[in-house]
Amino acid sequence: MDPTGPSHDDASQFTHMRTTGERHVPVLLERCLELLAPALDGPDAVVVDGTLGLGGHAEALLTRHPGLTLVGLDRDPEALRLAGERLAPHAGRIHLVHAVFDEIADVLDRLGLGPVQGVLFDLGVSSLQLDEDQRGFSYSREAPLDMRMDPTTGPSAADVLNSYAPGELVRVLRDYGEERAARRIVEAVVRARRRAPLRTSAELVALLEQAMPAASRRTGGHPAKRTFQALRIEVNGELDAIAGAIPAAVDALALHGRLVVMSYQSLEDRIVKRVLTQRSQVTAPPDMPVLRPEDHPELALLTRGAEKADEAEIAANPRAASVRLRAAERVREAA
Repeated sequence: MDPTGPSHDDASQFTHMRTTGERHVPVLLERCLELLAPALDGPDAVVVDGTLGLGGHAEALLTRHPGLTLVGLDRDPEALRLAGERLAPHAGRIHLVHAVFDEIADVLDRLGLGPVQGVLFDLGVSSLQLDEDQRGFSYSREAPLDMRMDPTTGPSAADVLNSYAPGELVRVLRDYGEERAARRIVEAVVRARRRAPLRTSAELVALLEQAMPAASRRTGGHPAKRTFQALRIEVNGELDAIAGAIPAAVDALALHGRLVVMSYQSLEDRIVKRVLTQRSQVTAPPDMPVLRPEDHPELALLTRGAEKADEAEIAANPRAASVRLRAAERVREAA
């Protein structure tokens, strides 16, 4: 952590505030602040929080940098409402936008902002979505099979389960859940939906517990974990959005601007790693005697591989257990 930053007592104000603050403990908060700080100390700095959620990281950034302007994106209208309440003391310095994070270029263009000095992504399902029973993201609570991050649009998880062809369902479970028992699960789903559509998380969990091989039930965590992950990713088009958002974020950065990305499973992290690695390499052929300006890397990596939370962070915030953080700085102007 940055030894020149606030003390633990000062930092604690960011995670123990009003009702919304108490519901949301931001993951790797101090590390994110430390990585972004060198880019945000100048006048008129702009940072994009591409996954605003309940606003924990955004609030800390605005408090730490009094001259900062923050653009917060979220596809969830309820998250935007609650974050707006939390960030009300900074109302003159925020733009909260209902958008998916791969729309970052369009949002900045509409606001007349950019290039920006920082971009932060905290990928995956948010605390709000996990904690609200009616959203259906959790396999541990009875709820409708919804799983839409934006509940105002698009098909639900129930729609996917009840309408997709068996081959498509197998693809979803294998590609997005890395589920080895995908075909067996889909066969059980097809049998069940012939009798009646699957509507609730409890129905799906019961089906999965019966369909999974005994060996799989004994290892690898809850038998529903991978299927719920796969459905959530499919319903929200998450991997496609990430694949578009990370290059767009790099393109939006000013010279010496910084990008920080937190992922929570290997499929997300793989996309982030690929983009950052590609754009931190020399692009000239190996036999090129002299590098042209456009051949130099666009990015310098700020982390060695993916950083993980330490034991103290995980003890304070169990949702940090699977986090992988990567960060980079723009070191070459756009061509």
